[in-house]
Amino acid sequence: MGDLIHTLPAVTELKTHYPNIQLSWLAEENFADIPRLHPAIASVLVFPWRRWRKSLLSTRNWSEMRALRASLTGTDWDLVIDAQGLLKSAIPARLSHAPLAGYDWHSAREPIASLFYNRRCRIDRALPAVERNRRLFGKVFGYEVSGLPCFGIAAGARPEWAPSGPYTVFLHATSRASKLWPETHWIELGHRLSQDGELCLPWGNEDERERAQRLAAALPRAIVTPRMSLCQAAGLLGHARAVVGVDTGLTHLANALDVPLAAIYTDTDPELTGVVETRRAANLGRAGACPGVDEVLVSLKAHGGME
Repeated sequence: MGDLIHTLPAVTELKTHYPNIQLSWLAEENFADIPRLHPAIASVLVFPWRRWRKSLLSTRNWSEMRALRASLTGTDWDLVIDAQGLLKSAIPARLSHAPLAGYDWHSAREPIASLFYNRRCRIDRALPAVERNRRLFGKVFGYEVSGLPCFGIAAGARPEWAPSGPYTVFLHATSRASKLWPETHWIELGHRLSQDGELCLPWGNEDERERAQRLAAALPRAIVTPRMSLCQAAGLLGHARAVVGVDTGLTHLANALDVPLAAIYTDTDPELTGVVETRRAANLGRAGACPGVDEVLVSLKAHGGME
């Protein structure tokens, strides 16, 4: 999900320079709602690779593969950009039979992916992901990148079950245990924010739901949300008073929606793939340096998430 969100500012900027351009986006099935949030995207091609690889011999999967290949080969594309720089993105991009642009050998996350491209661009790998994508699009289309990144998406409707008053969202779940923030920290933070409105605790799998329930049981005015689609999550996050999140895709989505945000890092360094720091968002912590509750509270107050 983060790779898709990190590409949104490049799409916004491209559409600004070429207002009449028609854009389609090939996206993994689980995250296809992310490009659908951007008004510049005319269509989304769904690539359910994660589901396919679990059962490569399935008749249904082979039928879907043929349909996707037909969509890619049956459209007269002027250009395809692979902004991910991985084999899993370069191979289906190549099936389009269109001129293909991407990062060069020294810039791509998987250098071998660059061999699939007709045009290769050198972009400094030390740059944050958002800036790398913006500069890739700028080089391919011949314009200079300038100004702060603009993700260009809106939250949409607040979910019907969301609190009607002010609320803060705790994004407590992430892909690796080493990226988690201690539950005792969440509980202390929740108590100290309880006067500022309700607390919402999203989840995506059973372990995350159980953690959300433990936190809610220990906190006043906390609710465990229903399981959400990405569009519903955008609605919840986009109307929040503030969001506190660990290193996970929904934290980047909150950043794209420009809500007051404290992004917590405990096992990774945010220099390359952290949130875009703005007057409303900040990265806290780094690998081996877990931020404390006071640091999060100070950040929220500085970025508009507390009275």
